[in-house]
Amino acid sequence: MASEPTYDVRAELDVAVEMRDGTRLATDIYRPADPETGDPIDDPKPALLDRTPYNKRGRMERHGEWYAERGYVVAIQDCRGRFESEGDYYIFVNEAEDGYDTVEWLAERDYCDGQVGTFGTSYGAWVQSALATQDPPHLEAMFVNQGAANGREATFRHNGAFELRWLCWALTLGGGFAKRALSDPDVQRRLANVDTREVLADGPVQRGQSPLRHIPNYEEWAFDIMEQGDADDELWQSPGVNFERFREESADVPTVYSGAWYDSYTKATCDNFEALAEEKDADHFLLMGPWTHGWDTYPLPSWNKSYSGETEFGEAALRDYQEVRLQFFDHYLKGEETWGDQPTVQYFRMGGGDGHRVQGERIFHGGEWREADEWPLPGTEYEKFFAHADGTLARERPDAEESATTYEFDPKDPVPTLGGNCSSYISYEPREESILEYPLSERKLLDITGRGGYDQRTREDTYFADEPHRPLEQRDDVLVFRTPPLEEAVEIAGPIRVRVYGSTDAADTDFTAKLIDEYPASEEFPEGFALNLSDSICRARYRGYRDHPDFVDPGEIYDFYMEPYPTANVFEAGHRIRLDISSSNFPRYDVNHNTGGPLYGDREYEVATNTVYHEKEHPTHIELPIRPRE
Repeated sequence: MASEPTYDVRAELDVAVEMRDGTRLATDIYRPADPETGDPIDDPKPALLDRTPYNKRGRMERHGEWYAERGYVVAIQDCRGRFESEGDYYIFVNEAEDGYDTVEWLAERDYCDGQVGTFGTSYGAWVQSALATQDPPHLEAMFVNQGAANGREATFRHNGAFELRWLCWALTLGGGFAKRALSDPDVQRRLANVDTREVLADGPVQRGQSPLRHIPNYEEWAFDIMEQGDADDELWQSPGVNFERFREESADVPTVYSGAWYDSYTKATCDNFEALAEEKDADHFLLMGPWTHGWDTYPLPSWNKSYSGETEFGEAALRDYQEVRLQFFDHYLKGEETWGDQPTVQYFRMGGGDGHRVQGERIFHGGEWREADEWPLPGTEYEKFFAHADGTLARERPDAEESATTYEFDPKDPVPTLGGNCSSYISYEPREESILEYPLSERKLLDITGRGGYDQRTREDTYFADEPHRPLEQRDDVLVFRTPPLEEAVEIAGPIRVRVYGSTDAADTDFTAKLIDEYPASEEFPEGFALNLSDSICRARYRGYRDHPDFVDPGEIYDFYMEPYPTANVFEAGHRIRLDISSSNFPRYDVNHNTGGPLYGDREYEVATNTVYHEKEHPTHIELPIRPRE
């Protein structure tokens, strides 16, 4: 049984923890205390560290109290340059060294028994992996929930394209709570009046002209990640951004990598586990649910939701986040038998539901938990489904000598994002009140894209959608390839690969791919339901994960390789497996202007004529991880 809440809690707030360069980071320390006297106990305990850019107070302090009641010392720290901590903020760059220094500082306290574990979600997961690259001697366990692996390949940027969520984040939760914004009402007022949706719609912002110009150090890092694409740029080699590069020297400690099929870090979570479970001696675990990206809120993050977007999975999807973490730390930091029989891999296989309507627009997709010893799953067979000229998707390779479909890609009319692996595509709700009367901390955040599984059709609240509202498949720039209705269920679980054989008349362009579980029409969903599962993008100049740009020759056929994020789903009999191919997915990714101009900031636009080939020598296809039939 996991630790019970037997202690009172004594908190010491804003403890100044000095880093190697003299910068002091504000840290709240929560210690177990005697229930009768209220005094901190003398018996040293394991310590847990959570580092955050989102203010260590409020919702975060409840984490400290919860674990301290159960016999842990808990340190919650404002990251460098955020809230009460000193220093200048540049996203992630200082987190490796700052995390190492904090772990070792904690281990030296009299109230710590020398063992330090780390935990945190999203940014709090990034900083764990960052400090692990420095291999702190007293780091003993990590619970990394929804974090990155290589910022250039699949988090900041994605196969050459930029994930615009980071600009949204910089304008809201990032810049809005920068020290200068918090201390200067005029700066805070200027940021509060920014509508992120308008910034995105107006096209690329420029250095010195963006709303972030009022916070120069934030504008600097935001434009660095938007403009820099080459692998050898110093930013992409930093241990705070590219953990993949430092895996060999990273800490070898028991670690849980947890994530979600509709999280913005799905691929990174699985990649981290797969590589480190193979390379390291310590126990490593993978836990993947059907959820979306979730903040580290008390008592649960997105684990307490049985739905993602418009897709309902049922109560089987729920997990007790705090208890799972507690059982892990009790086992590895206290020696309790609370984790010994834990499966190496736990994942939620989505699907199997009857498709009835739930709470308005949601469809009951269902699902169940599965277990395995490794990832990718043993026994998986990777099968290719090929695109054909008649719009079918089939296991049979096309035999036509010449066959292709051409469409025009207008960067001023991109395909709108409808859910998926999205997070932080947000804007503040406009308010009439002054910022002094209604501060940012109390303003509602609006979700621009939606997160999770959505029927792929625009509606009134779809950002940047034209009228009339319609299924995306009806757009001229969306190519749809679907299987006939399945005669028997097809189950997939694992990594997905897409190869689009394409050409363009432009100097540069993008190709996108989206995997969809297409429900048949029913009484409750007369037009069916096109459920997005996973997507990806490839920027032509960086195709094949190139380190440096290599522009295409107009008219030449190239292999545009993509890795939609892993997933686990069963396509039921009667459903169709569908592959959508296009050249944009906005604002999930920035839009290619097709000019071959700057990676970000180009103010010129060209309409590209793009061609997708489905012929014998150039067979566009998706490769799916098929599970054996039970």
